[in-house]
Amino acid sequence: MPTDQLSDTFSALADPTRRAILRRLADGEATVNELAEPFSISLQAVSKHLKVLERAGLITRGRTAQLRPSRLEGARLREAVQWLERYRRFWEAGFDQLEARLRETDDD
Repeated sequence: MPTDQLSDTFSALADPTRRAILRRLADGEATVNELAEPFSISLQAVSKHLKVLERAGLITRGRTAQLRPSRLEGARLREAVQWLERYRRFWEAGFDQLEARLRETDDD
């Protein structure tokens, strides 16, 4: 069953290790060894996480000599933010209503 791109993005973002990898890549490209440093998991496990992120379009992996640096790709994250933006307006409207109600209560 094929999935849509937004589902792939959110699925990839669901894992805290993958989110940490993306945070690191926001500072610049890195190799698997560099990405694996803060984790107590194998290089193979980090490589599997990178494959998930790559399939979701959140990173690209290059080739420089024998290295395969990964880099963050922002387009898919931008799509997720745009999708969430509609709901942010909904949440803020609800918070504004709650704040108004609380002020009414304080005035009474």
